[in-house]
Amino acid sequence: MRSLIAAGFAVLAFPGLALAAEGAAGGGWLGPFAVIAAGVGMAIASGLCGLGQGRAVAAAVEAMGRQPGAAARIQTAMIIGLALIESLAIYVLVVAMILLFVQPIK
Repeated sequence: MRSLIAAGFAVLAFPGLALAAEGAAGGGWLGPFAVIAAGVGMAIASGLCGLGQGRAVAAAVEAMGRQPGAAARIQTAMIIGLALIESLAIYVLVVAMILLFVQPIK
C-alpha cells in the first residue's frame, strides 16, 4: 500500500518525467497537468455522483415503503433527480475532454 501511495505522489510531483524522452524542446507544464486535472476531476465527479444517486434511490425506496400509494409520483421524481445528478458527471466529462483535446500534451 505504501508503494502505491509513493507512486501516486511521484506521478503528481513529476509529470514532466513522462515526456523526458522527447527532449527539452517544445511543450510546457500545461499538458501534463491538464491530464492530471481531467483524471482527478472525473474520478471525484463519478464517485460523488454515484454516492448521490445511491442516497437518492435509498430515500425514494424508503418513501415508497412508507407511502405505497404515492409510489408512482415518488418514482417519477426520483428518475428526474437521477437524470440531473448524472448530468453533473456528464458536464465534468465534457470539461475533461476539452482539457485533453484542446490543449494536447506536447
